[in-house]
Amino acid sequence: MPRLHAEADPSRWVPVTGSFGLRGRRLRKRAIGMVMAQMNRSLGVETRGGGFTAWAMSQAAPALMRKANGRVLVWVWKDDPELVVAVAVIQEASPAMRTARASRPMEYDDTENFPHPTLGVGERLIMDEPGSDRPPFVGYTFDLGTHLVELTAMSGDTTRFRTVLPDLDALARELRVIDDLSLGEVPGTLRLPPA
Repeated sequence: MPRLHAEADPSRWVPVTGSFGLRGRRLRKRAIGMVMAQMNRSLGVETRGGGFTAWAMSQAAPALMRKANGRVLVWVWKDDPELVVAVAVIQEASPAMRTARASRPMEYDDTENFPHPTLGVGERLIMDEPGSDRPPFVGYTFDLGTHLVELTAMSGDTTRFRTVLPDLDALARELRVIDDLSLGEVPGTLRLPPA
């Protein structure tokens, strides 16, 4: 199964994936709290019990991401974890997934080409309409034929969202796909490092 790898700039990003330390826990809780608040706002739901729920989710997140075995990577903005959370996912490009993507609302068609050094030309979609109830986000998609690689970043601050776009572009270009290759009659697996 293909996995994702990225060398995110440590001066900008803190990886949440695999972070079991105290500092990682605090960052996870703040980031999860921001995502929950934004989703509640977009659904018109009054926020209640967010502190405990965010804490509980922050405790479970590393184990769930470890179980994903490299198919999910998550980062938060180092200086302000509530400003932006970025999630990269690789998943099989099944017919059902392609149908679901084709059935999205028309505004999701406003993509622009986004070149990547190893994944080819993908798409970038920026959604930050002023006055919208939907939280601002940017999505990057790379179609590898058998799999889709997606990076989605959600922000908790509409006014500062565009200031981090260059760093999100750089993070998207750091994504690499790692796969295991079987060696014919020789037992074992050849593991190739990221390019």
